[in-house]
Amino acid sequence: MLPLLRLTLLVILCIASVPRTLVAAVAMPDRFSAEVARQVLQDGGNAVDAAVAAGFTLAVTYPEAGNIGGGGFMTLYMDGEPAFLDFREKAPGKAERDMFLDEGGNFVQRDSLVGGRASGVPGTVRGLWAAHQRFGSLPWARLLQPAITLAADGFEVHPDLASAARDTLAEINGDTNFAAYFGNITAGQTFRQPELAATLKRIAADPGEFYTGETARLLVAQMNRAGGLISAADLEAYEAVWRAPLSASWRGYTVITAPPHSSGGIGLIQLLTMRDHADALFRDVWHNSPRYLHLLAEIEKRVFADRAEYLGDPDFIDNPVAQLIDPAYLKRRAAEINPDKLSPADSVAPGLESTDTTHLSIVDGNNNAVSLTYTLNWDFGSGVVVEGAGFLMNNEMDDFSAKVGVRNEFGVIGNEKNAIAPHKRMLSSMTPTILLKDNVPALVVGTPGGSTIFTSVFQSILNVYDYGMSPQDAVNATRYHHQLPDATVIRHDQREIPAETRSALETMGYQVVPNSWGNLGDVKMIKIDNGKIEAAADNRARGVALTLP
Repeated sequence: MLPLLRLTLLVILCIASVPRTLVAAVAMPDRFSAEVARQVLQDGGNAVDAAVAAGFTLAVTYPEAGNIGGGGFMTLYMDGEPAFLDFREKAPGKAERDMFLDEGGNFVQRDSLVGGRASGVPGTVRGLWAAHQRFGSLPWARLLQPAITLAADGFEVHPDLASAARDTLAEINGDTNFAAYFGNITAGQTFRQPELAATLKRIAADPGEFYTGETARLLVAQMNRAGGLISAADLEAYEAVWRAPLSASWRGYTVITAPPHSSGGIGLIQLLTMRDHADALFRDVWHNSPRYLHLLAEIEKRVFADRAEYLGDPDFIDNPVAQLIDPAYLKRRAAEINPDKLSPADSVAPGLESTDTTHLSIVDGNNNAVSLTYTLNWDFGSGVVVEGAGFLMNNEMDDFSAKVGVRNEFGVIGNEKNAIAPHKRMLSSMTPTILLKDNVPALVVGTPGGSTIFTSVFQSILNVYDYGMSPQDAVNATRYHHQLPDATVIRHDQREIPAETRSALETMGYQVVPNSWGNLGDVKMIKIDNGKIEAAADNRARGVALTLP
């Protein structure tokens, strides 16, 4: 089995109701990033400063997903205005529509996951720099120093990191240079990365160097050795893009989330809205009961049908966003739900007439908020390390539709709208989300998990607002997932579920199975309510939640 996709990082701050009293919290994938983020905030940094510092730290201490060789999204609420930064990876200029098909037209998926050809042009450094240029307050070099120190001096390896490295080593089976860098790490050892430390020093002095300097030269040389397609011209041309965030009203809250080419934000809004249009069906339904899970599956089917049909890179296609999140449309879709039996795949069509990651969220003392998700895709990405620079490259090319109607590694399908094309950004499920109440952050939430991201975020939100759970209970609760084309399959996280739940679902015609790529995410959540702040790190992984000051 492929290594578990990691996706998670979350930092949040908030002003308490008591005047001049700062209340803050951080919820991070590991203790190193938590401590770094906390120190930045204590030193007077703002939400973006903490995000930048934690993002680079995780590239050192959480290499399964933290990165400088990947990309991501950042949802922001700064100075009372929403914003969204897209620094997703792009297909290289030499990429071709059928580059992962053999002579017989068959999809060779390993080529899209392992090795140089699996990598898109990375955007993380350009994205973090763009955010800092617009909103940062502390010096850029100061924010990179903790990561530089941890790379040079080393850090204690967590057992989860050692285990993930062993799994990836077995999966790659000598096809990349991964073993030379991560093949011998063991739990408890001090792990030093001198090449990465030198790279981070160069970026601290000049962030553009990653795209046009020595680091760019080393990256291109590695691509040439590994059969990759990324060129010097690709790197020089890469830009992070500021886009309008997706926004919707829900139960008196404003949901601020990711627009296309993420499918996650649209998916989340569709799920929340259809849930409420079907409220009569949910009355007196127990949390995670068979009926509850069936109703969620009925909603999720329709979201995934739209995802496959309509969504792609907005720089290449027109995404019908307004139609897909229109309340009247979603009311009609909710009316299609069969409350008593499952809808087969061939009965769930797209509805319109005529769509290892790390998460970070921050709310600072001025009620600014950042929710950031960035990724290598799978644990340790493509398994290719840039020699001389010490960082891992992503395998995001697998997120394209390599062949129409054929599943990617997360089991989802797509059409020509998400087909590979030069300089195109691949569709994503990342869902960095902020809920506002009266223009003040009320909830910041995100998770890893590939196609399960927005269903996990959805369930976590319902756990808080439908079932009154604390943030910690909400993120710890057992999660389930359903997607097309597997119309009869309900996945659950990798823990035992009640026998009666399984039996009742199987009687309805479902197959109930553990999720094949891991634990259905690693949710990080912070809730702010009347000056009270609660931070929670999912108990499925090694995350740490802290409150400040």
